[in-house]
Amino acid sequence: MDASGQEVSPLTLELSRYMASAIRKPLPRAVVDRAKIHLVDIFAAMVSGSRLLPGKAAIAYVRTQGGRPECGVVGTRIVTSAVNAALANGMFGHADETDATHPPSLTHPETSVVPAALAIGERDRIPGQTVLRAIVLGYDICARVLLALRPMPFLRSGHHAGAFGQAFGAAATAGALLKLDARHVRYLLSYTAQQASGLYTMFRDPEHIEKSYGMGGMPAHNGTAAALMVAAGFTGVEDVFSGERDFFFTFAPEGDRGELTRGLGRDYEILRGGIKRWPVGGPIQGPLHVLRDMIEQHRIKAGDVAALVARMPDKELEIVNHRDMPDISVQHLLAVMLLDGGVTFASAHDFKRMRDPRVLKLKQRIRAVGDPGLTDAQRRWRCVMEITLKDGRRLTHQTMAARGSFDNPLTRAEEQEKALDLLLPVLGAKRSARLLAALWGFDQLKDVRTLRALYSK
Repeated sequence: MDASGQEVSPLTLELSRYMASAIRKPLPRAVVDRAKIHLVDIFAAMVSGSRLLPGKAAIAYVRTQGGRPECGVVGTRIVTSAVNAALANGMFGHADETDATHPPSLTHPETSVVPAALAIGERDRIPGQTVLRAIVLGYDICARVLLALRPMPFLRSGHHAGAFGQAFGAAATAGALLKLDARHVRYLLSYTAQQASGLYTMFRDPEHIEKSYGMGGMPAHNGTAAALMVAAGFTGVEDVFSGERDFFFTFAPEGDRGELTRGLGRDYEILRGGIKRWPVGGPIQGPLHVLRDMIEQHRIKAGDVAALVARMPDKELEIVNHRDMPDISVQHLLAVMLLDGGVTFASAHDFKRMRDPRVLKLKQRIRAVGDPGLTDAQRRWRCVMEITLKDGRRLTHQTMAARGSFDNPLTRAEEQEKALDLLLPVLGAKRSARLLAALWGFDQLKDVRTLRALYSK
């Protein structure tokens, strides 16, 4: 029994105590370095996303909401309440498919965790080192909630993995920055569970607005709101993860609760994150990686190809198979790469090309096949490709770890190049350089609010 008289399981006690103390503990150097790469990646995604259709929708919405001027809306001069800023910045982060992922849990942690961190960090003028520790904590909690739910069966049941996990990640980050003690962290987990939602149907949104809300803005907003409510005095159930009709009873009776605490403080999930080399859906990273290698090695042109077969993990193919959005349709993007020799941010988001006769004709020669033998619960972004040329030759190539996966991570220099491609059109060269310099030195910032002058436009 807790002091309040409620029964609390040992697992929830361990989890809540860790969450309440995490920002007081230093991180290993490797974790700090990786966290900065992820931070640069999501900031670039937010800045570029502020100019896309989902970003414009988010801006129009928060302008109507008013609110105390607590946090900036990235890429704009709007300063609004913490929860409104978290919503907008979360939608910006997933306004397209440039943001990073955590492949083992099928989530995009920083897409919601970083907006929550900014919301409280800017409001309370918190140092960068503390905020970075809270971001790493949020990443851990986001991933572990989904690993406990068993992400692929959970997704196949109609839920959306990211929306659930990222709400808990955002809540953990905001709660840590608000200095909630262990009991209040348990209330926080319960209030977040009350808001847990998200449906697989968001993949059917052709304009990415609902998807950016469900995958980024909603969890960032709800997690931040839960933390602020508990900080304001809300109390409630102290153990949502055990007891009568608990969280797992409702959402995943066959889930593994032990994943919530396994390796906490030792195994940092951010080290298993995947940063996309290509600005498209995560499951397409493997096929594009292999095709680009084959184009460079064999000088293949679109007109040379009689047939292309891309074998990829069967569960991942379900997510990107003949989708209506260009940046999450594997067949469409393979055709674009063959025609162009590569894929850019602009070409991956060009809806007109989905009706281009050249693309449509080439797609008829492209087949994506789901291969259970390539499906791995921990490692994704795989592909085995065979191309039959019109001269009769058959070429094969494969990857078991596409560039950007945790087994084959992007370097700081590669991330800098990717980030500049997204930042320059919005911020220009000088401001982009200053923002990137501040982000690479994020743990040295005395006050994260100083970033506002760099990301505003």
